Amino acid sequence: MAKKKTARRSPAKGAAFALPPPPSPFQLQSWLMSDPGSTQELQGASGKGLIVLARAGNKAVSLRKLGVQAAPWQEELAARSKDETLAFETAAGPVWVVRPREGREGSISSGSPYSTARDSVGAAARAAARYRLADLELRFAGVKEEQELGALVGLELAAYRFRDYYPSARGPSSAGAARSVSDREAAAEAAPLPRLKIRRHDGGKLPGGTFRSAVALGRAVNLARHLVNLPPADLNTRAFAEGVERLFDGSKTVSVAVWDEARLKSERMNLLLAVGRGAEHGPRLVHLRYRPRKGGKRARKPLAFVGKGIVFDTGGVDIKPSAGMRLMKKDMGGAAAMVGVAQWLEAVDHSQPCDFYLALAENSVDGRSYRPSDIVVSRAGISVEIDNTDAEGRLVMADALDVAVSSAETPAAVIDAATLTGAGKVGLGTEIASLFANHDGLAKDLERAGWEVGDLCWRMPLFAPYRRKLSSHFADLVNSASDGMGGAITAALFLERFVGKVPWAHLDMYAWSDGQKGPLGPGGSGQSVQALARFLECFDQVKG
Repeated sequence: MAKKKTARRSPAKGAAFALPPPPSPFQLQSWLMSDPGSTQELQGASGKGLIVLARAGNKAVSLRKLGVQAAPWQEELAARSKDETLAFETAAGPVWVVRPREGREGSISSGSPYSTARDSVGAAARAAARYRLADLELRFAGVKEEQELGALVGLELAAYRFRDYYPSARGPSSAGAARSVSDREAAAEAAPLPRLKIRRHDGGKLPGGTFRSAVALGRAVNLARHLVNLPPADLNTRAFAEGVERLFDGSKTVSVAVWDEARLKSERMNLLLAVGRGAEHGPRLVHLRYRPRKGGKRARKPLAFVGKGIVFDTGGVDIKPSAGMRLMKKDMGGAAAMVGVAQWLEAVDHSQPCDFYLALAENSVDGRSYRPSDIVVSRAGISVEIDNTDAEGRLVMADALDVAVSSAETPAAVIDAATLTGAGKVGLGTEIASLFANHDGLAKDLERAGWEVGDLCWRMPLFAPYRRKLSSHFADLVNSASDGMGGAITAALFLERFVGKVPWAHLDMYAWSDGQKGPLGPGGSGQSVQALARFLECFDQVKG
């Protein structure tokens, strides 16, 4: 795909230096696909590291049998240890021996073979970065192919560093400036990635399909993470839409259509227009249409996906406190996840037709901003009284969901992802998405897919009696229940009004990592990308 040049920014008046323009925010590299013989810059890097992913069991670890050259005391320590990860330094360099234990099949409280390998190897790779190694080997010793896939994705996720794609504004004398992270962590973030060597301990060949799958999935998750991490001043609605167009420019399977404000008005998408009315850059609806090159044995209905894309959320007139606004650049995490899934579909040439709808807006404060008590008629003809302008996500999603279900090609099912409510996170925390669905089979398939890849969701009730909380004296609905109870449920019940009888599932998620966990550091997490990709791998047309 041809890359378009980005115009260089002019330095601000009186500035001593200018921030160099970042590369296209939608173009990320792959560590797994890097050329081992490349002449990439490795100044200051030296030595070799080794990560061994071994089969867990009750038997003692034999470092010698794993091909690790260790001192006798290290061999003895490894034989006695029951830890899942052993880390020590040898004369040949640092070594990590990882033996992730598998939990009970399907249990949300324990990991799958894929997820435990991904998190353990990813954590080891992040630890290896502190050594500034020139070479790093990943060795598989008697593990399942699913664990190999997880480990490779873990490497790819661990390799992502935001500053590689968006350099910090550093002046000539900033090298010694204080940092918000430790010097060692900062050095690790700045260090070049070591050359990778990946092999099986028994000399067997790693399946090419596993490798390609890991690259496609890892890059998709990293893309979603990176979009969430971008500053909202850069990733406004226009830049987001244009970036998606550039990402799929020349694609043979994905076409992109952007609806600007004029088109949104003609389509009567008044909820989306109302939310974005107070921002400098107006709202957009982005439609990504994926159609595989190879036709299946029978015609398949498309699946529809809808992502919330609030590029920044002040709360609007019902403005958030500063603490609540701090991370609101991540309020487009649902749309970011959908872009990642679309890129994954294209990369693997999947056989399932899909449509993606990104509802993009900035919820800002201005004289034109929508207000509490305003009444807005949606594209579906449902009138909505605004109770709270900070309940904007469900408004933009409602109009986009109506577009999805009323398409000329009626979808087999529609799935949406949104950073919709704080209530969902209060109930399930940050790592488990709240799942709501009007179709039991669809919900079970999503829960299963999420467990298999450690991208979890848990089904919550669409409790019909709570619909009374959304009643209005002046319109068909209010956009927010005023009593504050059951907020995730009432938000899902609001969305349900706009999907008709189409099988539908809603993922209310966090999209952010507050700290280090496995291969992830603080920042965007790419939540739901892996779950939706696994769901698509296993999907058959939804049956009533």
